[in-house]
Amino acid sequence: MIKYILGAKGAGKTRWLIENANEDIKSGNGNIAFVEVDDDHIFSLDYNVRLINATDYRLNNVEAFYGFICGLMAMDYDLEKIYIDGIYKVLPLDIEELEYIKNKLERVDEIKNRKIYINVDYLLEDMPNSLKDSAIEVTPQ
Repeated sequence: MIKYILGAKGAGKTRWLIENANEDIKSGNGNIAFVEVDDDHIFSLDYNVRLINATDYRLNNVEAFYGFICGLMAMDYDLEKIYIDGIYKVLPLDIEELEYIKNKLERVDEIKNRKIYINVDYLLEDMPNSLKDSAIEVTPQ
């Protein structure tokens, strides 16, 4: 399952990802990976959450991003959830690419037992109907 985490700048998308990753590691049976583009949240995450800096892998297009996610799933059969924060800072993904990545990942058998949350810089109103069921909008509190 793939969910896009949406919201305006400053709405709390990153906080949502961190809080959910920390909660999931306490209550889940599988491993959790948190992918970001810097190491700003190293002290905010539970030490059992695997922190991965995406910039180390030179992601420069949607195919590289797809391969990166597949590689994460392949390297750890116990990986239950993947949280991806701020990828749009190094890899601007337009709506068509979001549809593409969702459709391509959903054809991978390994995704059935996993959840992937991707923080994107869009609002729910920006999303086409085909992605609205895969979107969670975070609003400022």
